[in-house]
Amino acid sequence: MPIKVQELDCLEGRIGLITLDSPATLNALSVDMIDEAQRTLDAWAADDGTALVVLQGAGDRSFCAGGDLRQLYDGIINADESAPAADFFTREYRLDYSLHRFPKPVVGIGHGVIMGGGLGLLTGCRYRLITPDITMAMPEVAIGLFPDVGASWFLNRLPGRLGLFMGLTGCRLNASDAIRVGLADMAISPEDRSSLLDRLQSERWTDGPAATDNRLFRLLNQLNAVDYRALETSKLAAHEQDIARLGAGDDLPAIVDRLISADISSDWWQAAVHNLRTGCPVSMWLVWAQLKRAQQMSLKDVFRMELAMAAECTRRPDLPEGIRARLIDRDQTPRWSFGALDQVPQTVIDAHFLPEWNDETDPMQLD
Repeated sequence: MPIKVQELDCLEGRIGLITLDSPATLNALSVDMIDEAQRTLDAWAADDGTALVVLQGAGDRSFCAGGDLRQLYDGIINADESAPAADFFTREYRLDYSLHRFPKPVVGIGHGVIMGGGLGLLTGCRYRLITPDITMAMPEVAIGLFPDVGASWFLNRLPGRLGLFMGLTGCRLNASDAIRVGLADMAISPEDRSSLLDRLQSERWTDGPAATDNRLFRLLNQLNAVDYRALETSKLAAHEQDIARLGAGDDLPAIVDRLISADISSDWWQAAVHNLRTGCPVSMWLVWAQLKRAQQMSLKDVFRMELAMAAECTRRPDLPEGIRARLIDRDQTPRWSFGALDQVPQTVIDAHFLPEWNDETDPMQLD
């Protein structure tokens, strides 16, 4: 099983430790991993002896690089009514929602690559720790998807048009960027990952979730956080004004044109713009629409909206084509269903936002 579950005894109480354990795939989330993590969280939520949960990734390279796209691709191409590809997203969304609403504190420790579904996991944690080597992104525009796993919720909470820019370009953030915009709480050194677990085990965790959370908050604030001056310089800080200026307005094609044609020579900016230039036009409209629609939504309704979007993506040609071009054949030349933003009919976008589920019809059965 590519997930390792441990119960660590403390002076009093226990810590639940989940380790995504598939380093060869950068801990990409498979259905088996999602299901095992869900079963484990459900059991620990009901277990009075489990006081808090820690979520981490195995290996040196990645916390989690996202969903297992090869498995998703096979599910789409080899359509099977007994195991529809959309079921992958149903399970993934339920897991992410469980983290957001978990009744006990959850500490996420992110290192290396944190992308897509990996960022969905980390943002669902109560406390989000990262190591200085992280690379964080929502790169779905490159494969014909959209920023999923609750991104409508957390991207909308970034300052200015940064959320839109992240979704349109799949730009890569470093540790300074992540802390600057609130996608992580603090940076710790890699060697402190194991010592943190030792420190947590030296505590008594039997006073209930509220007291546990208070003690955990104080303990984490006593850690030797990496000095921000020792971190790589924030890329976003250098371009926030550019993003705000070029991303202003209510005309998506005009915004995209301005971003692509901007005379900005930094390698970071050019890499982001390349993703935009070669990205899926339908995905760009989905980013635009999801962020607008989600502004007044509850977390539950955001998850329901995105699941409907993801299900429609599995029925359209762009997602399997994007995965084929990027990961299967690796020719890096996806043939999108529409060649430009102005060619995408509104009816195609609208179809991604149906049905509108409620508590009775929601396939995730969110509490």
